[in-house]
Amino acid sequence: MYLPRELMSHLYMHLLRTHHPLSPPVLLLVALEPDALCATRILTALLKRDYIPHKIQPVSGYGDLAYAGETLVQPMRTQQGGTGGIVICLGVGGLVDVSAVLGLESKDDSVDASGGVEIWIFDARRPWNLGNVFGGNPAEFMLAEVSGNARSRDTGVENGRIQQSYKPGQGGIIVYDNGDIDEELSAEKEAYCALAGMPEVDDDGGESDGSDTENEPGETANGTRPSKKRKSWSDHEEEDEENNDENGRSRQRRRSNSNDSIPSLSSRPPRDLLLTTNNLPQPRNSSDESRSPSHSSRSPSPQLPKPPSARTLRRRLIRLRRKHTLVLSKYYSLGASYSEPISSILYSLAGELGREDNDLLWHTIVGVSSLELYGRGITGVGIPTALDSGGFAGWDGDRGERLRQLLRDEVRRLNPPDPNDNSRESSRGEAYGVIPTTARSPTDTSIRLSPEPRFLLIRHWSLYDSMLHSPYLSARLHIWSDVGRKRLHKLLAKMGVSLSQCKQSYTHMDMDLKRGLRQRLLTYAPLYGLDGLVPPAAGAGRGKEGWGFVRSWGWKAIFSANDVGIIVGAILEVGKSGVHAGESGGGWDRGRMEKKDLVDEEGKAEGEEWVGRFWEAYDALENIEALKHALPTAQHLHRAILRTGTSLIEKRQIRHLRAFRMAVVKEGPDVPLFTHPAALTKLALWVGEAIAEQEREQKGTVGKGGRGTPLVLAGLNEARGVYVVVGTGGGGGMIDFVARRERRAKREGRLKAREARRVERERKRREREERDGEGGGESEEDEEEEESEDDDDEGEERGYGKNRFGNAFQEVVDETGARVRIDSFEHCVVEVKKEDLSGFLEGLSMKAVVG
Repeated sequence: MYLPRELMSHLYMHLLRTHHPLSPPVLLLVALEPDALCATRILTALLKRDYIPHKIQPVSGYGDLAYAGETLVQPMRTQQGGTGGIVICLGVGGLVDVSAVLGLESKDDSVDASGGVEIWIFDARRPWNLGNVFGGNPAEFMLAEVSGNARSRDTGVENGRIQQSYKPGQGGIIVYDNGDIDEELSAEKEAYCALAGMPEVDDDGGESDGSDTENEPGETANGTRPSKKRKSWSDHEEEDEENNDENGRSRQRRRSNSNDSIPSLSSRPPRDLLLTTNNLPQPRNSSDESRSPSHSSRSPSPQLPKPPSARTLRRRLIRLRRKHTLVLSKYYSLGASYSEPISSILYSLAGELGREDNDLLWHTIVGVSSLELYGRGITGVGIPTALDSGGFAGWDGDRGERLRQLLRDEVRRLNPPDPNDNSRESSRGEAYGVIPTTARSPTDTSIRLSPEPRFLLIRHWSLYDSMLHSPYLSARLHIWSDVGRKRLHKLLAKMGVSLSQCKQSYTHMDMDLKRGLRQRLLTYAPLYGLDGLVPPAAGAGRGKEGWGFVRSWGWKAIFSANDVGIIVGAILEVGKSGVHAGESGGGWDRGRMEKKDLVDEEGKAEGEEWVGRFWEAYDALENIEALKHALPTAQHLHRAILRTGTSLIEKRQIRHLRAFRMAVVKEGPDVPLFTHPAALTKLALWVGEAIAEQEREQKGTVGKGGRGTPLVLAGLNEARGVYVVVGTGGGGGMIDFVARRERRAKREGRLKAREARRVERERKRREREERDGEGGGESEEDEEEEESEDDDDEGEERGYGKNRFGNAFQEVVDETGARVRIDSFEHCVVEVKKEDLSGFLEGLSMKAVVG
């Protein structure tokens, strides 16, 4: 089921009304990423204000998620002596069948296995698992065995969409919709619900045009139950063979040779939806036959002089099933992407409850900034799209900009200017666009807008180091080379900034120099192709588009939202205790992991260490001293990224294969650092942006038809004998959002015209059936072909530029038998055995990795 945005507070208000001291605590399952941490801070603040007990459980991957289901979620079920309860997934579970991963399923299809456990899912990753979105309604089980009159009762759910009349507390899976499901998944909803309402067809008679899609009686129309075992889309013709293993599958997810977390055709409606056909759209090419359990039953309509034969009805049903299955297959094969950050959705919930304040707003800003900062957007994990006005295009271009504008409006509303401070603000230069470095007063905790340049940690580093380690500047000035360093020095010289000045701490630089820095950057940066290095000045004709956000903690410190996102991410990837010997030249200190001289093949000890870092990062979000203490960690991580990226480019270790570029990090002092997938992803984005700029300068455009050349980066984990492999999309600012809106409008016009043609064809088909009973087969095929062409156009638009590495990884595993472990919530991350890497990459080079 899914909760539309206009009913955002419906479930929370019910929780508030029904909670009592003996209620079980709300369980929060949280992913290890900054956006999920910020969302957790927002949600726990709401729960604390309402005195609702809760428990936070960090999860590092699907293995952790399955273990949490076994030890924490399943004991809550009424079948095991529990009283039910609520489980909230933050950044977890949107891509897979959550009931299967958590063990909330039963061998008996007529029994509700949720046991009163209600799961709320907040996840920015796409594509959705459609079983979670349109299925997961426990009311279907309760109505399965009752009479037809009782079955017509209103459950408050219509085709998976929760209505105002829905009564929570019955268990099931509920996805929070940010608006995408209602706007973009209408075709998938129709196909899913139609397949759920179709009867099973026994095709033992040898009908050639339907034999490819027939299923066993206990299966869905695609061949298996959803996500019992992850399959690639290339498997859907062999699913009958794989069903023999169904009863023997282990619930442990993501082990060696496990399949992809992208739901395959097996993610077609789960068995609970097959128990009822109430309120489901019926196949257009059949009448009441689609609800009849018998294939030889005759049509109940007495007006038909010559009803269609059973063979004709079966052929129509098989054709319709194949068409709907293809719709779901195309959706899952579009590739991975990101939608609205979950911290923004939680802030919307706080807004509906009237609970907004500066703390919640700040966590939202940090969550949104962290998602944009490291390439999480509409094309999945890829190079962030830069805007000429400063900042990034965000997770969906114009929608991302609207979200930032709403956040700027919220900052102005909750932090109104003090008219008595105008003179002091002018003296500090803030009125002229100088980035603030001090608070207004010892008790100042306000949030302000600031014209943030695209430098890295500028308030906490020197100007030179901040520019040197900026991914934006590194790519465009070619910082990895001596020529690039000289270009940086020339830029500083033209601006009138000496090296001695810019190499001291930014806060100690000359005040006149800081006041004029922004204007000098606006003047000289375009000469080096650095348009948008700083946002333009706010004038009468424009607002503060591209401006960033900063917050003060009195005289203690002042941080920008990007600063906090960078530091919190570094804590999660490195840990605050990870920089003991790194800066003194003694190599990298892995902490506890280095002291344990063992081979952790399953990664359990490594996962435990990552979970421990979660609490450090969680505390740093509200403890300013902990945040300042972690600054050296973030600086060390980005020094390592610059060193390693420079080494890869200078030594020409980046190879260009057929579908992507590829590099392997297996030597050097920083190799142990990049065993963490998120740290390796940051390195891959740095290298990918540098490659994109080289392509643009050499050819005038980036490769792959403007989508950019994807990059595969492998990092060696010597202790475990595996390579961590990450695949990033091209990105690089090639998406034309204006043209995208125009294509979307044209597609909507085509859909309206197609619907009009469908109505006309339906009318003609009924006339033919009345005339000659079994006629019209060729026209049905023409209809299917015409609609499939429209669907192809729509699929190309929706999948353009998206990261398809998850699909490609799955196909390569099935074809090569490489020993892999896919445990990360990111589809573009996989672990490959050291000996199997070459064969894995060879097979991957033949796949389409970008939509």
